[in-house]
Amino acid sequence: MSNVNTVNETVSLLMNHRSVRQFTDTQVTEEQLNTIISTAQRASTSSNVQAYSVIAITEPELKGKLAAFAGNQAYVEQCSVFLVWCADLHRLKQVTAPHLGDKPSYEDSMENLIVATIDVTLAAQNAAIAAESLGLGIVYIGGIRNQIAEVSQLLGLPELVYPVFGMCIGYPEQENELKPRLPIEAVLHKNGYNKEQSVEQVKAYDMTTKQYMLERTEGKNDTPWSQVMATRLALPHRLHMKKFLESKGFMKK
Repeated sequence: MSNVNTVNETVSLLMNHRSVRQFTDTQVTEEQLNTIISTAQRASTSSNVQAYSVIAITEPELKGKLAAFAGNQAYVEQCSVFLVWCADLHRLKQVTAPHLGDKPSYEDSMENLIVATIDVTLAAQNAAIAAESLGLGIVYIGGIRNQIAEVSQLLGLPELVYPVFGMCIGYPEQENELKPRLPIEAVLHKNGYNKEQSVEQVKAYDMTTKQYMLERTEGKNDTPWSQVMATRLALPHRLHMKKFLESKGFMKK
């Protein structure tokens, strides 16, 4: 039997992640912000391309506009710092052009769009964990893609840069309940994909989420996870994204 302890301070921090949507008035310091972004930069990056940029928004008026674009999510405006995480192939194109001469360049390929999107996501998750380790709270904001063209114009994003998501950072006003996740058997497959197991495990999860919703809403809602997901999939959601990305110079190859 292994004597290896699988729970440590880092694992405990990760296991206790929860989204924070209410923040105190205490401000994130410049030193804290720099530390958070520095940890983001240490995340894995494909071939060291580091194809992302982060825009820190602290001006109240600017946060207010972004909150409106994100679906009037008040916590975007209320948080200390709002980070906009961008997939960025513009920088790569500019700095490599002098070395390429007449050679073709493929920064606008579908693969490089995927690389940049993965890069920025890995970096952001490093930042989230760093922020939480400093006693701060975070919540990701996919809503900035609701009006992505307006967000891009507001922030002056050039060709081959797009905002993937936002992140509110600040001191939590209260600690939220942990939201249950799918059973590990639903997501962990060994030596191949197990279709039956993956689907079967959702039945148990539906029971868990029904109970969670009943407790959270004081008996007013018992909608299971699969039904929530069905409602979501039945709605046309941000179908403007493909056209927008093409307009910004992505997915040409």
